Amino acid sequence: MRHCSSVPPIIIFFFNDSAATEIAWETTDLSDEEFRHHSILVALAGPVAEMIHTGDPFHPALVAEWSQDWRLAWQAAAAKFPDHRRRLNHLEQTSLRLYRRLSQDDHWSAIATLVDHLLAHETLDEDEIAEVLGNWLDLWD
Repeated sequence: MRHCSSVPPIIIFFFNDSAATEIAWETTDLSDEEFRHHSILVALAGPVAEMIHTGDPFHPALVAEWSQDWRLAWQAAAAKFPDHRRRLNHLEQTSLRLYRRLSQDDHWSAIATLVDHLLAHETLDEDEIAEVLGNWLDLWD
């Protein structure tokens, strides 16, 4: 995964055949390692949130609907973990940490609120997300 500090990268995550989400970061404040770390977390967050919502703790690599998310996480981890076993272990451990964190009531409440607004409005820009999530954003730091 490459990024240029003069142009924010756009990462596209396909959730189904008809919908996609685009996430763009300013990279001037992110090292390559931080960018990779954030990319992995974002790629795995959707599958993990779905696991929590459904109560089915599937492996993110084994669910067809999550294959794009897993592929993006796999690619983002490649530079740091060229060995496939170490990369797999890193992504599995990251998924578990995300699962534990997103399962906490305060985080899950923020996710549910965001989902409700997305269902109602289809798209939200950065300011709208900040307004919807308010103080919950501070919990992620």
